[in-house]
Amino acid sequence: MSVRAETRLWLAQRGAGAILGLCVIVHLATMVVAVQGGLTAAEISARVTSSGFWFAFYTVFVLAAAVHAPIGLRTVLGEMTALSKSRVDLLAFLFAAFLVVAGLRVVFGFFSLGGAA
Repeated sequence: MSVRAETRLWLAQRGAGAILGLCVIVHLATMVVAVQGGLTAAEISARVTSSGFWFAFYTVFVLAAAVHAPIGLRTVLGEMTALSKSRVDLLAFLFAAFLVVAGLRVVFGFFSLGGAA
């Protein structure tokens, strides 16, 4: 892979990591505030599933993870195994596809409970 392509992957991973960091902070802060406010899991679920904002938020969360993690996996596999670069790229791509499909199934499935999706 060219230096330019490697640089783009590096930038994509850092950008996705920054988005993930923000998403984790928002998610955890929201859960702490909701639980300390006395809301039950059912009440939290009802509020979240009726909001388009949270649907978009968790979709971005999933997509950021699907960009960030496979690039890191690609780097680790490339450095720690004897697999060819093309095999490593294929495995990273398949992992990314799995994360997108599984993650969006969860988001759409959860939000279909409240009718927001």
